Amino acid sequence: MPVFPAAPSDLGFLFGTCHGVDEFCEAAHALWQRGMFKRLLVSGGCTGNVARSEAEIISERLMELGVPESVLILETAAANTGENVQLGRARVAEVMDLGAICSVVVIGKVCSTRRYLMTLQRHWPGLHMSVCPVNYFGVPLERWHEHEEFRARVLSEFDKIPRYLSQGFLEEIAIIGAA
Repeated sequence: MPVFPAAPSDLGFLFGTCHGVDEFCEAAHALWQRGMFKRLLVSGGCTGNVARSEAEIISERLMELGVPESVLILETAAANTGENVQLGRARVAEVMDLGAICSVVVIGKVCSTRRYLMTLQRHWPGLHMSVCPVNYFGVPLERWHEHEEFRARVLSEFDKIPRYLSQGFLEEIAIIGAA
């Protein structure tokens, strides 16, 4: 997993999910309380047979935790990570000056961290990026291989990243601490 420790940023960016919603919301709420961002983009459309978007479900939980609605910027149509970034960036541009956004703290699945950053690098270049990886699997990160769903998600990234890179959906990032 890339090491880009969460840092104070111009924008928080929570990638939508239907798994581990409480864990994602608790992480975002904690970052907001620590002053890591003033505005939070929550991006995610409808999945499966659920009538409400991931962004709507997540934002409702964030407000229950005490995040004011005025902090939230919702993007409710994205169906994949590329759309999260492209549609999310367009949504942010509707309410903020994109030129004033130099840094972003990403809140997303621990197993997808690299792909989130690579997607941002490709579709929203020039941002200083930091990450709050969320592990909702109930096992420590170093034991990912012992949990069936965690293992499957980590291994699926090994298939996705090279394929998406070759299709131009991603751009490589420098990994801190890489040799």
